Amino acid sequence: MAEITLLASAESREGYSFVYQGGAPVCRTCPYRHACLTLDIGRQYEVAKVRPVTHPCALQESEAHVVEVRPVARSLVVDARSAVVGSSVETGRYPCRRIDCPNWSVCAGPSLPPKQRFRIEAVDPAPAECRIGRTLKRVEAV
Repeated sequence: MAEITLLASAESREGYSFVYQGGAPVCRTCPYRHACLTLDIGRQYEVAKVRPVTHPCALQESEAHVVEVRPVARSLVVDARSAVVGSSVETGRYPCRRIDCPNWSVCAGPSLPPKQRFRIEAVDPAPAECRIGRTLKRVEAV
């Protein structure tokens, strides 16, 4: 399901991908903030469709296009018991300092939000390596 937001003209093209960072202070008084600030902070999105509607944007100091976006699937590691296609899991950074682990960036790395809900799209049948002994599976989730 596509979500609606506003993007600057340079970014308003199908296929453009971005990580939503939230609103800026100037957005607090914007009359379009309820249409623009609806995405999940830290989640990656892709523009699915550009609509022919524009609005003024104080942040960009230009016109902003209304666009439809969809979340982009990302690799994560989850507890093996939770790794079921179609299920919803809440995950975030695990307390792990083993940066030598091949799964550290999708398990405990700084690119992950502290807590966020994801829907599992695909599960890798092989167990994911964990250097602190947890039983994990690698999944693709949105």
